[in-house]
Amino acid sequence: MKRLFSCLTALFLAMFLLTGVRAEAAVDWGSQVIQVTGMGVAPPKSVSPAHASMQARRAAFADAYRQLLEAVQGVNVDAETTVEQMMLTSDVVRTKVTGTVQGARVVSEGELSGGGYSVTMELPLFGDKGISKAVLTPPPVVEPFPQPAPEVIPSMSADSKTGDSVGYTVVGGGERSPMAAIGGYTGLIIDCRGLSLNPVMSPVIKNVKGVKLYGHENLNYDLVVRDGMVNYATDKSMTSRAGSKPLILKAERLEDHNANPVVSEADGSRILIENGATGFLNKTAVVFLY
Repeated sequence: MKRLFSCLTALFLAMFLLTGVRAEAAVDWGSQVIQVTGMGVAPPKSVSPAHASMQARRAAFADAYRQLLEAVQGVNVDAETTVEQMMLTSDVVRTKVTGTVQGARVVSEGELSGGGYSVTMELPLFGDKGISKAVLTPPPVVEPFPQPAPEVIPSMSADSKTGDSVGYTVVGGGERSPMAAIGGYTGLIIDCRGLSLNPVMSPVIKNVKGVKLYGHENLNYDLVVRDGMVNYATDKSMTSRAGSKPLILKAERLEDHNANPVVSEADGSRILIENGATGFLNKTAVVFLY
């Protein structure tokens, strides 16, 4: 009877795995990690309980690594390219990605009641042990940010409570010059909510004329690999990367497979002017709300 029960338990666990009823890989763009839970069962003919446990653990780790690799391959490096596409075209990238996956951190592991084994693993997108080093390449030269277009810039003030731009700034009875920085902005938040933003590792901010305002070519490569270019957040309470006084602007639309936000000409120039004052783009203090 015990032997029959053990066989049935193994069978049900195997069916549990094969039918996909399990914790699947998930890319958390807010925390910039990929987390998976692998599960495994021992073969019916294990020679001892200890041997069965070891085999189940080995199967769980193999399942977790497989899920991680699948999840990593589906990550968009930029609007046009996935990690999988890069692996197919470069043996170097494939080797680096595989090695990074093998170095994933074990979050938790343990035996399941009734038999089997479970392991949860986590892989960062950025940092020393992240996949960024494997797939992001340094630009030949660091490109300067474009110049603002003064003819389209309204003077602006910032709402003291929300940080949103609200109109013209009046100083000493007169309007501030459009080219003058309001100053003190610690970061940038682009509100893309309602536009179905597709997160990517290397996004671009453009204006409606197609001018690229912010991309990895403008930034220090080591900083991009370590921290990424932006954080993705679903609520303003999750935007600490942009600091205590962010410049908050609304995206006009998305382009390039919904990966890259587009802002108005005026807002684009305002971003460049304010960055000239405090350098928040250079520090990658940027958040996309989605």
